Amino acid sequence: MKLLDEFKTFAMRGNVMDMAVGIIIGGAFGKIVSSFVSDVLMPPLGLLLGGIDFKDMTVTMKEAVMNGAEVVTPAVTLNYGLFIQNIVDFLIIAFAIFMMIKAMNSMKKKEEEAPAPAPPAPTKDQELLSEIRDLLKK
Repeated sequence: MKLLDEFKTFAMRGNVMDMAVGIIIGGAFGKIVSSFVSDVLMPPLGLLLGGIDFKDMTVTMKEAVMNGAEVVTPAVTLNYGLFIQNIVDFLIIAFAIFMMIKAMNSMKKKEEEAPAPAPPAPTKDQELLSEIRDLLKK
């Protein structure tokens, strides 16, 4: 039971919960960026490069073994186009995360540098009470 209590204490600490939320959001963000790269960015890039679809860029190392229309052994291919697409995914995700962290650090720095708000000026009643107190002290 002690081990379970220790784990519960560890898991409920703020840093662990923040990290879990970050991982979940990061996974979802990664899917969005991957879709952006494969569905929005790569098709025009392939068009600019002469109509290339990066998913089709492969090197066949061994042809498929066919028995009529049936595939007995599938082809062995080196899918370097998908690898290029994954590199582009990674670079865009890394850049987006870098920009988010930079913005967060900038906001945190501004927050730390902001001067503490000045106390409000005393009202007329407070000034009068202060004068009465000072007179009573004398």
